[in-house]
Formats: sequence, structure tokens, C-alpha cells
Amino acid sequence: MTPVMRHEQVADYVLGTLEPAQAEAFEAAMARDPSLAQEVAEGMRRLHALDDTAELLAADDALWLRIDRSIGQVERPGERRASALNAAWDSLRFWRWAGLGGLAASAALAAGLVALVLAPEPAPRFVAILVPADGSPAGAIVEVDADGGARLIPLQDIPVPEGRALEVWTLPSPQSGPVSVGLIEEARRADLAIGGLPAVGEDQLFEITLEPETGSPIGRPTGPVLFKGLTVQAL
Repeated sequence: MTPVMRHEQVADYVLGTLEPAQAEAFEAAMARDPSLAQEVAEGMRRLHALDDTAELLAADDALWLRIDRSIGQVERPGERRASALNAAWDSLRFWRWAGLGGLAASAALAAGLVALVLAPEPAPRFVAILVPADGSPAGAIVEVDADGGARLIPLQDIPVPEGRALEVWTLPSPQSGPVSVGLIEEARRADLAIGGLPAVGEDQLFEITLEPETGSPIGRPTGPVLFKGLTVQAL
């Protein structure tokens, strides 16, 4: 599969346009390829900002009046909706143009969403796939950019009991011990606070533990380790 074909499949999966059999095969491929799962997580993150952001607004009388005037009909307020809709229903030209307009709008929206999913971001310098000790599917990815930024990208839901939180740790060196770089109340994408630490290198440990909701009280992991992994050079 070429990189272009791979990106297109990621976009189709994120947008939900794959056939059921195709989606099932794609999910099987994700289970075998952590980097593919990472691309999907990034695509979903980019679309997340568009979800549930549009406010539903009802058309007011002024809008219906403008519609009436545009087709040369002005009726009493109580008759406007029926008049405009009946005129449109009886107009074959209207439906032809509405169909073409809807097709064009759908194509433009799809193109825009695909561009959003596939829009390039700064390539990570290091990546760590965080997995549980029992070898079951990865729970999260840590990306570290060349400019020193880092982020946690969950790949699955992680149950968090009431009064507890997920704390992300890294081990810059055995001498320094583990350092907390993030505390989140649920599995979600989050920036990691690594700015004051030495530059992240290869084979650096990152892990997620379950801690009190205010974080570890001793500055070291106290709860069970849920997921952990070592950084590798990103391709």
C-alpha cells in the first residue's frame, strides 16, 4: 500500500465511509500496526473539534420573508412557509438545481474533511507505544516532537474509578527516578509537561499509573502501572 493509499484509507475510516467489511479489515490491520492506529487517533483528534459545535437555529419570519421575495411571492406570515414550500415542490428546475447544489456541497464538505484529517503536522521525533503487562492491545501513544513538545494520545478507553486519576510518568535517567509529566481525570489527548526535563532520548520509559485524583502524594508512582513503553525514533 502506497503512503497516499494509506492516508486515504485512514481518512475514509475516520469519516465512517468504509463498507462494513472494509472497516473490519482495516481494524484488523490497526491491531497489527501501531503506527496505523496512531494515524487514526490523530485523524479522530483533528475532527473532534468539529463534533457537536454547531448550534441548531430555527428560521425566523424574516428569513421566510426573504425567501418569499426572492421567488416573487409575498404572503401573510401564517402562509409563508406553505407558500414557499409548495412553490419549490412544484418546480422541477428547483429540484434539479437543489440536487446539483447538494452534490457540490457534499463534495466540498467531504474534500474539506479529508484535507483536515490528512493535514500534515510536525512529525514526531520519538514515539512510545504504551502497552499493558499482559500483552493486550496498546492503550496509548506518546509522541515527542523535535521542538520538545509531547502529547499523550489514548487508543482505547481506560476505566478510572471515582476519586482516582491517570498520571503519566517518564524516566529521564535512573538517577533522577520517575518524573510526573501529566495528570488527567480520564483517557483523553493531553499535552505532557516535559519542558523542564532533559531532552527525550531513545529507549526512554513512559508509563501511566492509577493514582489519587490529585496525583501521587509522594512524587513517585504509588498505584498500579496500567500501560508503559519505551521511545523509539519516529520514521
